[in-house]
Parts: sequence; C-alpha cells; structure tokens
Amino acid sequence: MAAEDGAVRSVTRALDLLGHFTEQRMVWPVAELARVSGLPKTTVVRLVATLSSTGMLWERPDGQVTVGAGLMRWARLARAAWELPFEVRAVLEALAASSRETVNLYVRQGFARVCVAQAEGPQTLRHVVRIGDEMPLWVGAASKILLADAPADVVDAMVERAGEGLREQIAEAADEKFAVSHGEREPGASGAAAPVVDAKGRVVAALALGGPTTRFTEERIPLFRTALTEAAAEVSRLGLPALG
Repeated sequence: MAAEDGAVRSVTRALDLLGHFTEQRMVWPVAELARVSGLPKTTVVRLVATLSSTGMLWERPDGQVTVGAGLMRWARLARAAWELPFEVRAVLEALAASSRETVNLYVRQGFARVCVAQAEGPQTLRHVVRIGDEMPLWVGAASKILLADAPADVVDAMVERAGEGLREQIAEAADEKFAVSHGEREPGASGAAAPVVDAKGRVVAALALGGPTTRFTEERIPLFRTALTEAAAEVSRLGLPALG
C-alpha cells in the first residue's frame, strides 16, 4: 500500500510540475522549478528526467527545461475528443452574437470546472477565459449548475470551502435550471449559466455567459436567461460527443 501511495504521489507531483508551464512561462531552470513547486531539487531533477524520457518535457542544451514535443500527441487527442461539431459551435456563436457577451462551455472535472469551448463576444471589454482553463468549482454561476448533479462528496467539499449558503444556491440552480453570479470569482465580473443535459436528463455541462457586472443588469438578465436556456436546450438536443 505504501508503495502504491508513493507511485500516486509521484504522478501527482509530475502533473503539478507540468502545471507550472504556461503560455506566459514556457521555459524554466531546474532550480526555479524546485523553488516554485516547493519540491527538493533532487526530486525535480528526477521528475524532469522521467517526463523528458516520455517526451512531455525537453531539457535544452543550455540546461533549462521546456515543454516537450510529445505533448503534441495529447493536444491532438484532446482536440479530437472535445472539438465541437459544427452545429453546436454555431449555437455558441449565435448566442455570443445575440447577447454580445462571451459564451463558455464548462464541464466538471473533479473539484474544478474546465472551459472546453468558447465563442467570444464582439465587445472590446469582455470576459477572458481560455479553453482548457480550470476554474474554482465553489464560485460562479456555471459551478452551481454543474454541482446540481455532482456526487454528494463533491458538493460537500465545495460547501465546506464556500459555506453552507452554497448548498441553497445549488438547489435553486437545479430548480430554476439557471444561475447568476456577481463578483464571486473576480470583482466586477458576472456570469449566467444554464444546464446542458444528456439523454437521461443529467447535467453534463454548463453553458455560460460572462462579462462585466455593469452589463449584467436587472433588465438584461431575463433576456440572458431566455437566450441561454434556449441555446442550452439546443446543445442538449444536438449532444456533445465527448460526453455521449
């Protein structure tokens, strides 16, 4: 059992190490990787060697480390699994055009929500989330939608993090099939979301609008609700292949 726990811990550490490579920082010296990860340098050296042998990292001639070409295979695989059909993409783009806000499609992954598709709104000041970004599951309109059908242990963990009021908000989102949030994840940003369901009526994704709170007014939210619920129903009808 101890050996098994050690193996899992090594995998977790390796994935955490990969998480430090972003579009803003794609190259790291080993010493800095050890500092930001909080791991001993010897551990980082061992993890880098292992990840390099699988192509997920690459040790450059100057001794620094960057992402490996092997990740391209995983990126290709993810695109093949999660790329939306043309008809679903058209629904998101039509919603972005009519609402003039950015549209994001989120799925729950463990204790986070992940953006798997997006259609940007036409306005200069807009909600900035990148495809693949992981967001907290205890805040935001989309989280409340996704938690409506989440396992009890996931809901309990999120309630423990955010407070008992979250449980009531989840129940309301499940009942209304709609949720709104203001400034929960970031001051000045608001969101609205509706559920995408599978053939059995289970929530598999949240279709969301995001933008500045100044545009999510009492007058506009009912319009957002109508547009979102209609678009989410159409996406549900068309289906999401990766979640089928």
